[in-house]
Amino acid sequence: MNGGKLKAVLFDLDGTLVDTADEFVVVVQQLRDEHGLQPMDPARIRASVSNGARALVTLGLGIEPQDPVFESKRLRLLDLYSEVLGSTARPYPGIPPLLIALAERGIAWGVATNKPRAYAEPLLIALGLLAPTDAEAQVPTWPGVEYCGSLVCPDDVNERKPHPESLHRNCQDLLCAPHEAIYVGDHLRDIEAGRRAGMYTVAAAYGYIEADDNPADWGASARVDSSHQLTELILNL
Repeated sequence: MNGGKLKAVLFDLDGTLVDTADEFVVVVQQLRDEHGLQPMDPARIRASVSNGARALVTLGLGIEPQDPVFESKRLRLLDLYSEVLGSTARPYPGIPPLLIALAERGIAWGVATNKPRAYAEPLLIALGLLAPTDAEAQVPTWPGVEYCGSLVCPDDVNERKPHPESLHRNCQDLLCAPHEAIYVGDHLRDIEAGRRAGMYTVAAAYGYIEADDNPADWGASARVDSSHQLTELILNL
C-alpha cells in the first residue's frame, strides 16, 4: 500500500467481482447455432469472456473485425446477451464476505470495467450491488454490504483500460488518492491500469484466464488463486 491507509477497493467486473461466464457461454453457443455450427467447449468461451464481445464473436464464429459482417454479428451477440443478462450471474463466493468486511471498516468500493454501462449498470442492480434507479425496484439484498460507490465504464472516460483514467475517476468519486486504493482484476490490462494509476494491484487468478496466459507474469503487487483469499489479503495489508 506504499505506506498509505486503505480507503477504497476497486474491482474489475466480469471474472473478478461477478462470474458472468455461464451467460456468455449460452450466448456464444446460440450465436453458433444460428450459423449452423456445433457447440464448442464451454471452457474456451469462459476463458475469453474478459476479452469482450469482439473477442467472443471471433472465437465463436471464426471471423475477424475487418470482416464486413463482423459488426452485425457483434450487435447480435449483444442482443442475445441482453436477453439473459443477470439470469445466472452471481458474485464470486468470496466477494460478499469481503464487501461486508469493507463496510465494517468504512472502506469504500467501486468498479472500473470495460463493459459498457448499458450492461454493467443493470447487471449490478440486478445483483443487489448497485443502488436501483427506481426506488421501488425489488432487488436481491446482501445484508451488511454497501452499494457500489463508483461505477466507471468506457462511456464515462476518454480512454479505456489499460489507460488509468477509469481508476482515477473512481478515486475522484470515492474521495481517495490512488495510493490509498487497491485494484483487483483478472486480466493483464487491469494490472497495467492499476500500476499506471499508482495503485496496489491484485491479480485475480481465479477469473477468466486464457490457456496461454499466466497471471504471475502480469507484474501485480499480489495474486490470489480464489475469491476467498481476497478478504485475508486485503484486510491484512
